[in-house]
Amino acid sequence: MPDLNPQSIASYWDAEADTFDDEADHGLRDLRVRAAWAGRLRSWMPRPPTDVLDLGCGTGSLTLLLAEQGHRPVGVDLSPRMAEAARGKLAAAGFTAPVLTGDASDPPAAAGTSFDVVLARHLLWTLPAPERALRTWMSLLRPHGRLILIEGNWQASGDGPPYVPGAGSLPWLGGVSAEPLVEVLRPYAASVGVEPLTDPVLWGKPIHDERYAVIAHR
Repeated sequence: MPDLNPQSIASYWDAEADTFDDEADHGLRDLRVRAAWAGRLRSWMPRPPTDVLDLGCGTGSLTLLLAEQGHRPVGVDLSPRMAEAARGKLAAAGFTAPVLTGDASDPPAAAGTSFDVVLARHLLWTLPAPERALRTWMSLLRPHGRLILIEGNWQASGDGPPYVPGAGSLPWLGGVSAEPLVEVLRPYAASVGVEPLTDPVLWGKPIHDERYAVIAHR
């Protein structure tokens, strides 16, 4: 397992917090992009209200959409500044959903230990032990719960994301294709499905790499 300093990782994302929402699919400031993500979430989620653990929640854009749709989200992010931004975003919209600072791969006990849904978007590439994290996340699901992973393989475009010292040994740096991710999940899930996410409206621009959602039911 790669030896990465959690503080250096938190510091990296702290430095990204002020401009993180400038990306169309991060801030969801464009109403068309926001509506596209709201529609996808609605199609993947059980009927509200449900208890949702939003891992690596960043500035809380999806957390807020979940709250607006009547769910009970709990956000977790390693970056204190990202978590602070998420809390501010939720509060400004009139929601009091908790957002905790902690390791998304092994969520803090204060977040809870039993959920209807565990959600993570573009998180797996940052993790030193993604397969172990997936097992942990599946264990947090209630019977018939679902794990929703919004992922992609950006190595296809030839430029894996810059990251912290030692990150070159991360198993899924630059993303992971759907097929190996599904194979990791099969032993722990009753069913696993994949939905391509090729609509440019979701990203605010055309894309040329692999992007998809995996929904694994317990």
